[in-house]
Amino acid sequence: MDETIYKIPESVLVVIYTPQREVLLIRRADAGTWQSVTGSKDHGAETWAETAIREVQEETGLDAQHPDCHLQDWQLENVYDIYPAWRWRYHPEVSRNTERVFGLRLPQKMPITLSPSEHTAWQWLDWQAAADHCFSASNAEAILMLPRYLSDPAP
Repeated sequence: MDETIYKIPESVLVVIYTPQREVLLIRRADAGTWQSVTGSKDHGAETWAETAIREVQEETGLDAQHPDCHLQDWQLENVYDIYPAWRWRYHPEVSRNTERVFGLRLPQKMPITLSPSEHTAWQWLDWQAAADHCFSASNAEAILMLPRYLSDPAP
């Protein structure tokens, strides 16, 4: 009996930034490319926000629920073809992923604790430079939307 556990084709993209428009990028261990925090739901009942909070903690060591932080669902979804090199992680009939976009505003740049099996380096960049460094077009596009979210006050 095949009990392969496949990834759920629903993931989050979390743009982590400061009020000064500095954006955190982390470098993937498997591909060497730069990106924001990303990750798939662990189970079908996990909400988008729960996934975002968990992935931020796992990949950066940051607590997205800290009172000084503001996690915001940007109400955007990207649907894209899963890269062939990563398709083996998903059920054979799955070829597309839905990615929900969040922003996480921090009060200032903070030190990061990476998950060494997933990422090898981190850097804070001006938002436009960060967009230029991203491998993923949807990640770059999300970062370029950052100015519209900077005016939103934290609750």
